[in-house]
Parts: sequence; structure tokens; C-alpha cells
Amino acid sequence: MEIVSTADVLREDLSEWRRAGEHIALVPTMGNIHDGHLSLVRLARKHAERVVVSIFVNPTQFGEGEDIDSYPRTIERDTRSLKRAKVDLLFVPDVATIYPFGTDNATSVTVPVLTDDLCGTFRPGHFAGVTTVVSRLFGLVQPDVAVFGQKDYQQQLVIRRMAEDLSLPTKIIAGPTVREEDGLAKSSRNQYLSDVERAIAPRLYAAIVEIGARIDDGNTDYAVLEADAMEKLRLAGFDPEYVSVRRASDLGAPESSDDDLVVLAAARLGAARLIDNLLIRS
Repeated sequence: MEIVSTADVLREDLSEWRRAGEHIALVPTMGNIHDGHLSLVRLARKHAERVVVSIFVNPTQFGEGEDIDSYPRTIERDTRSLKRAKVDLLFVPDVATIYPFGTDNATSVTVPVLTDDLCGTFRPGHFAGVTTVVSRLFGLVQPDVAVFGQKDYQQQLVIRRMAEDLSLPTKIIAGPTVREEDGLAKSSRNQYLSDVERAIAPRLYAAIVEIGARIDDGNTDYAVLEADAMEKLRLAGFDPEYVSVRRASDLGAPESSDDDLVVLAAARLGAARLIDNLLIRS
């Protein structure tokens, strides 16, 4: 596995692969590689001969008071994991490589509508940071395929919309959420949980699974289902931000004719902000 930190060396390697007729898949990450990331690497390998993983803790997607300083940085361990996963190239740029004119003067890419609520309400500016950095990574790598995790459901929809709206040639693929045995979605931020909080955390997924089961049983009073779940999370010790049933295709309010739904939830538990979702297809 080659480790590259500059745009010039990155382009040289990518050009060589393209001349050989090889397809390139990109898995963008912020590091602290876990089984969820590695599942995306395996999925990427199914769609391209070459796999590039980027590690970059993007400052523009963190808001005031968020955890950019404490976000886990484990580059040596990450490198070993990615080598074992047979990643072809690890791209580890610095801020100046991604934002050559600085973050305050950077050209930004924003996606309206899809970023207005849910996580967008509680993390203002977050998705603009995500789409801006992803568009820059796409410009540097020019991947044929890019793979994102379904755990960040709203994020991957936003990125799909960005790619389609800007006529980008990169195909966006979402990999399924990887979970612990008790159902908790794997996340770099899980390590913020205390032992007591870690025992409580799986109840977030349990709450949305219960909503899914009640919808499957014919309950379509989504407001009541959402309110019940919020109350159960509060009683369990969470500070819930939202639990919401949406149309899976565009996060719009579901109508009776909609077959594909998604239940999304976000809640704080101690120092950790946890998100999860469940697709419901009839």
C-alpha cells in the first residue's frame, strides 16, 4: 500500500492506473478505522481494480463546540488495518492540500433542501462542510466509484444529490451499516461512551426497530410513533434530537402511497452523539 500526502504524487499514481485501464474506487474517511470502514473497502473492491482510502479530519464540517480537537486520530493503527485490507493507496492530505486558500476563503459546495432539517437542524453548516470536502476529494482522485456508509443516511443522500446536480461521473454506492452484536452501529464516536452509557446505547437502534415493526403491522400514525420513541429514549437516559419517519428517496414527509420509508434518529448520550436509521420497504 502506498501512502501519499500530496496532490502531485496522488495524480501520478492515479494516471498510471488509468493508463492501464483500471477503475478507481474511493472510500473517504476521517480515520479511526473500524470494521464499518473495512466493510466499505471490501465493497469498493467489488467495483474497481484499485481502491483509494482517504483519511482527513475535515475542519469545515465541525461546528462551534464540536469535537474536532478530541476526534480520535489513530493513523498508525489505521495504516496497519488498511494494509491488511489490501488497500492500494492511502491518501493522507493536510489542510493546505485540501484547502489551498484556507478554510475561511474556500469555495464551498452546498446542497439545498436535503440539508435543511434532521442533522442539518442540529449541526448547522455540517453538510456544507461535507459536500465541500467530498467535492474536493472527487476533484483530486476523480474516482469511478465512491463508497459511503448507510449509517450516515442523510449524508449519502446529500452526496448523491450533489453528484447528480453537478453531473459528476462518480457512481455513489452505499454500504450497509455494520453493527456490534447488541445492535449498536459501529462508529468512531462510540469510544466516547462510558461503560454505563455503552450498555444503554443499543436502545437507540432498538427504538427505531420497534417503529419499523409497528409500521409493518399497519400503524401509519408516524407522529405518535416518533413521540413514543423520543419519550422512551429520554427515559433510558438519552438526550434525543429527533426520531423521524421519512420517505427514503428524498427525506420528504411520507404519504400513504409511499412504499420505501426510512426511520432516522439522532440522540446524545454523554459525550457521544449517536445516529442511526432503518430502511422499511414494503
